[in-house]
Amino acid sequence: MHEMSLAEGIRGIVESAASGGAFSRVRRVVLEIGVLSVVEKDALRFCFEAVMRGTVAEGATLEMIDLPGAGRCLQCGHGVAIAARFDPCPLCGSYRVEPTAGMEMRVRELEVD
Repeated sequence: MHEMSLAEGIRGIVESAASGGAFSRVRRVVLEIGVLSVVEKDALRFCFEAVMRGTVAEGATLEMIDLPGAGRCLQCGHGVAIAARFDPCPLCGSYRVEPTAGMEMRVRELEVD
């Protein structure tokens, strides 16, 4: 389950941000997650709650924002929107589409006290 390591990475970001002492509690963590990133959101939410116990983010709300997928068709050369990694090009039908966006995951913001 790679969601556990993702949640641990988020914890590291939160702890690093809190180390300056500018805040004592995190109320909300907002993530941007690409639709092609293969992140199971329910599993990530479960892991997030587990790894945040005993930290400044214990009990924090986790908000996840979907980022769209995009790719470049190697057949026709156009940039296209895709919803899954092996979607065909909507312009020419080729399955030779190289993903260019939608694979990322990042902490967008922390709501803190």
